[in-house]
Amino acid sequence: MILTEELSKRFDSFTAVERVSLQVGRGQVLALLGPNGAGKTTTVRMLSSVLRPTSGRAQVAGYDVLTQSEQVRASVGVLTENHGLYHRMPAGEYLDFFGQIYSLSAERRKQRIHSLLEQFGLEQDIRRSVGEFSKGMRQKLALARALLHDPPVLLLDEPTSAMDPESARLVRNAIHTLRSEERAIVICTHNLAEAEELADQIAIIRQGRIIAQGTAAQLKERLLGPPEFEVRLAVSLDSAALRLPIGAVLTMRGDDWIRFKTLEPRWVNPAVTQALVEQGFPVVTLQETPRNLEQVYLQAMSAASVNTAQTASGEVI
Repeated sequence: MILTEELSKRFDSFTAVERVSLQVGRGQVLALLGPNGAGKTTTVRMLSSVLRPTSGRAQVAGYDVLTQSEQVRASVGVLTENHGLYHRMPAGEYLDFFGQIYSLSAERRKQRIHSLLEQFGLEQDIRRSVGEFSKGMRQKLALARALLHDPPVLLLDEPTSAMDPESARLVRNAIHTLRSEERAIVICTHNLAEAEELADQIAIIRQGRIIAQGTAAQLKERLLGPPEFEVRLAVSLDSAALRLPIGAVLTMRGDDWIRFKTLEPRWVNPAVTQALVEQGFPVVTLQETPRNLEQVYLQAMSAASVNTAQTASGEVI
């Protein structure tokens, strides 16, 4: 549904996006993460045929963003950071106006407008002017506009920004539903917990380049190393020497707990439990230490900064 190869965008001497390659299949969600100015919005604008790439290629819903820009724009629903809502128009008229732009019939427009406003809890506000809406309500209305023509591809920039927790959950549930309907979705977000919940694939972009890409599990293993496990014991360790089986590497210890890493938890964890019991340390619990996407993101950024500094100093990396 979305395919980019070496996609780049330069503005005079400034390179905003450099050789970005992405692939998002039908029914998949890609979270594009990065700091402000990293190139996320520029990438989305190229995917929606608003900006022409300087080099590389991209296809969206089977259409080329350069040679078939009209078909691309008809196939995507875009939620931008700046919504461009018409504040003087009632919500229903606003959506009807865009439905006409998308050449939807009057009956289809009426059906989609009422369905989407109901889905996002705005059905009672159909006659209210958009200027009376709160920030969260405007965000939901902008998302309804993006979905109005039932596009096969969605490009969402901070979809839950400015929303209260209940509204944000409503939107996340909607994205789950949209994914099950086999759309391809790209989400740009600073909410890393949201990205981990929603995305099948993660791409981290820094200074226009993709510096890490894969599933959350793949990135955790690649950037944070083997999974870590914590064992809670029924007695104090004091200063006792511990003997762990081959494959378990001790990383930390406390008064009545230890942490270790292993590449083969299926085989090593039972052996660790048995070894501790045989040494007189009954095991209360053994569980994996949680690792989240924030740790992955910070590690990726840190590694990229080191590589950039080494390259600038002329060191071989």
